[in-house]
Parts: sequence; C-alpha cells; structure tokens
Amino acid sequence: MSIREALVAVVIAFIVGVLAAGSLGPRERGGFPVAGDRDRSEGDASGPILRWRVTSAFGTHLPSLGENPVDVALRLRTASGGRIDWTIDDPGEVVPAFAIVDAVRNGKIEAGYTWLGYDQGRLAPSVLFGAVPFGMTPWEYTAWWVRGGGLGLAQEIYRPLGIEPILCGIIGPETAGWFRDEIEKPEDVEGLKIRFAGLGGRALQKLGASVTMMPGGEIFQALEKGAIDATEFSLPEVDSRLGFDRVARFNYFPGWHQPHTAFHLVVNREIWEALPENTREMIELACGNGVYRNLAIAEASQGAVIAGFIGSGVETRTLSPELLDALREAADEVLEEESAADPDFARILEHQRGFRAEYARWRRLAYPREDSPSADPLEARRGDEASGGG
Repeated sequence: MSIREALVAVVIAFIVGVLAAGSLGPRERGGFPVAGDRDRSEGDASGPILRWRVTSAFGTHLPSLGENPVDVALRLRTASGGRIDWTIDDPGEVVPAFAIVDAVRNGKIEAGYTWLGYDQGRLAPSVLFGAVPFGMTPWEYTAWWVRGGGLGLAQEIYRPLGIEPILCGIIGPETAGWFRDEIEKPEDVEGLKIRFAGLGGRALQKLGASVTMMPGGEIFQALEKGAIDATEFSLPEVDSRLGFDRVARFNYFPGWHQPHTAFHLVVNREIWEALPENTREMIELACGNGVYRNLAIAEASQGAVIAGFIGSGVETRTLSPELLDALREAADEVLEEESAADPDFARILEHQRGFRAEYARWRRLAYPREDSPSADPLEARRGDEASGGG
C-alpha cells in the first residue's frame, strides 16, 4: 500500500468512527439524557431542554391553588435560561384531577401537582401527607417534612410505586365550609349533603352527613342547583373566586379538617432518576421557593377577602364548641379505624404524633399562648392545641 493510500484509509476510518459515535449519542428519556450520560450535559449551559407536561389538580386561574405551579414553572424556566420548560395543564386537559398520581406512575405524564389526599381511597396513608383533622399547622408540617422524617416516610410509601414526591406548596387552614343554613349542634349536620374531602369527610359521615367528592370546578353548579347543601374546598379567596359566597350564606371557621394543606410535585421515578443531578437540584430549589411563596401570598390575602364579605350578605361564623368537640371525637374515631386497617397509616400517624409532642415543648415556651396578656386581643382564637394528636 502506498503512503497516499494509507492516508486515505486513515481518514475514512476516522470519519466512520465519528459517525458511529454520533449514532450512539445520549439516550433520552423525559427530555434529558439518562443517568449514564449525565456527565455529558451537566456542565453545558446550552444542553438539552427538559419539556414536561405537568397536570395540576387545580385550575391555573385559582389564586394560591392553581397559580403556584405556574409560578414554579416560570421561575424554573427563567433560572435555567429556558432549558427547563414546563407546560402546566388544567385538570381534565390531559388527566382528570383525581387521577394524577396514577397517570404519573403509568408514564402518561412526566409529573403532576396535586393534593395527595385525593388518593385516600386507593392508598390509605396518602392523606396523612396532605392534611389531618385537628393536626399540624403549616410550620409544623414543613418542620416535620424537612427535618422530622416526613420526607423519608413519603419516599418509603411512594418510591415503590414509581413516584418521587416533592413538597412544592402549602397553605394555611381552609374554611370549615359554606352552608345554606346555620349549624350549631351536631344534630344540625345530620342528613346534610356535603362535598367534603379527606378524613374530615369521614368524620362528618359519623355525624350523619351524606358526603360526596367532586373536583373544584363542579362544586358551584352542584351547590347552586341544590344537589349539595354545603361544601368545603379551600381558602376564602379561592372559594369566593368559585362563587360559593353567591349561593351559600354562612361561611364557617376554623378549618378543623385541614389546618394546613400541603401540595406535592409527583414525578415519575424512572424519569426523575434519569435527570442530571443539577437539574433535580434546580427543581427541588424551585419547589422549596414555591412552598414559602405559596404560604406567604395566601396568608397575606385572606384578611382583605373576608373584609369584602361585609355587606355582601355573607355571614362568617365560628363553629360552636359543642360541634367542634363532636367533630374532634369523630375524627379521632376515623384515625383509629384507619390505623387498625392499614399498618403504614398507623406508623405514619404515630410518627406525626410523636413529632408534635416533641415540638410542643418548644411551641409552648417560644410562642405566647392565646389566653396570655401578650396575645393579640383583636384576634378571635382558639386554645393552643400544640400538645394534641395528629
């Protein structure tokens, strides 16, 4: 072989090698290279785009509920220079509101934003990660989740199902509900048709109510037409946006059934583990920001909304001590029944109660009691429940 022929052969071999390497480029799943290819993209600011369809359980027009995932997606898009680009879908556009976890697990969508309690019928412990009657305040829940072991327990429950759970939002107490007629005694609840979610709905059933579940977008029509006599859904600003104040006169407090409401980003675990580490970190940072902003914005908004009810015909009421005691007793019965039926439910509930008992030592010392001289005299508050159960 001549020198010229040898050079030609070398060039041809080089070109074939380059083409072969290109054909074996990064395998992609969920918009990013899989785990074995992470090192190729993590340091490249112009790397591949993460495009996800993220279904929200709440309409994106709803304050505090639906606006939070939109805000998280916007901040991720900006912080990543456009490399992380999510479309936030309203419930029903791709997946129904109550089917998000199943859709993520089955790979129909990469991720969803939801209240985990919607899966109570299929996965008993799920509701404990969403809200517990007479349970944790928002700051108690976030402390339990971040440093108290809550995250680890959620991972134990959800990872075997192919789900990565990420705390991504939280708000304070909901209202106790909107009612057409006054309720004062436990007997007043008997026979009422009520839309109610979670363990609180089970407690009302024990008092004789007929409880049903429906997505937020269907509640107004049901209340207006008399298919239900009362409903709970969310914060005053959300409920008024949905028009409940136009068809139900009495708005009751406190939100005994959900002293907080936690929202989670649920991600298909295979897709999550295939993401570059810095991408996962960025998503978790955005959700952490979503938690604090969600709570701050929601807390800042409710006072003005309630003030706006004055003169509109709405009467804001406080549930009587007699009715609250009956609801607490019924809720305790529900919690014990669920614990007896499901070992994971019992284990997680006991863990929450243990954390609350320990946290109560700090809360009693650090924060003024509501009957103390230093407490705000302008607020109508209930007694301190820090030492109570989950």
